[in-house]
Amino acid sequence: MSKKIKHILVIRLSAMGDVAMAVPILRALTQQYPEVKITVLTRPFFAPFFKNLPNVSIYSVDPKEKHKGVIGLYKLSKELRNLGIDAVADLHNVLRSKILKLFLFGIKTVQIDKGRAEKKALVRGEKFQQLKTTHQRYVDVFEALGFKLDMSNPIFPEKSILNDRIKSILGDVSKKLIGVAPFAAHEGKMYPLDVMKDVIKALSKDYKVVLFGGGQKEIGILNEFETAFENIVNVAGKLSMDEELDVISNLDVMLSMDSGNAHMAAMLGVKVVTIWGVTHPFAGFAPFKQPEDYALLSDRNQFPKIPTSVYGNKYPENYKEASRSISPETIIEKIRMIL
Repeated sequence: MSKKIKHILVIRLSAMGDVAMAVPILRALTQQYPEVKITVLTRPFFAPFFKNLPNVSIYSVDPKEKHKGVIGLYKLSKELRNLGIDAVADLHNVLRSKILKLFLFGIKTVQIDKGRAEKKALVRGEKFQQLKTTHQRYVDVFEALGFKLDMSNPIFPEKSILNDRIKSILGDVSKKLIGVAPFAAHEGKMYPLDVMKDVIKALSKDYKVVLFGGGQKEIGILNEFETAFENIVNVAGKLSMDEELDVISNLDVMLSMDSGNAHMAAMLGVKVVTIWGVTHPFAGFAPFKQPEDYALLSDRNQFPKIPTSVYGNKYPENYKEASRSISPETIIEKIRMIL
């Protein structure tokens, strides 16, 4: 390890899942190098992800106003220099972070290799094989700075103690708790809602189901699910991010799409069953330390072009409901087996 590096600036501005994926890596770093100080540059919305990490502080970026454009990034660089950082770990590697690093000249910087070429080959169908995970790509950045990390036996935080407000929203929690997050940024990544309803109905007979989502449209759909069956509570729109993470930490299992909720649960050491539509774990975005068989995949005999894109934003029209090829029974059985 470099003797000089005592304070690392870690850059990851978005998206939710990618920010969450950094948490287990930083937790390992703080455990294995307790003398190192870490400042995470991210959006204030994601600050709760990093609570309870020793020696980690958040520096909030404001890309819409204070830190907007090149002049804003120059101002930001001056603010960051005042913190006394002596290395930059850029886990984002986008135009904004590249410009910022130019202004931080003289400070040692390493950026993530996103493996764009091999991801393109995977999407084109040239090579169908497991690529390096995003978690490993993050680890590589810190190792390039001189911090070797052992990720073989990660330590996860204890379950959070729920406050009275959360308890009153959840109600009776004597049954095992299953989180269900049925939404994703793109439709091709979602399990069709009519079959998801069947899954929720079946699970609610034996377990307490907690529904997660955001935005008025999603909240409306989840409210319908909540009123249709017993043992279901919709927490979307009712909790702060901090409180939502407290609830997630208490789940026995999370059922999620290839989306941010999967990574939020995984970073807390919760078991995660993921449903994959037009994307595929081979691109490297499977949740942290989850068994391979917890990822339920669409049928590639029916949909041979999967993955149609890395992020699920591009797919042929007839692939939109590819995940319908995963039966509700398969999902229910997998969750029962885990519990």
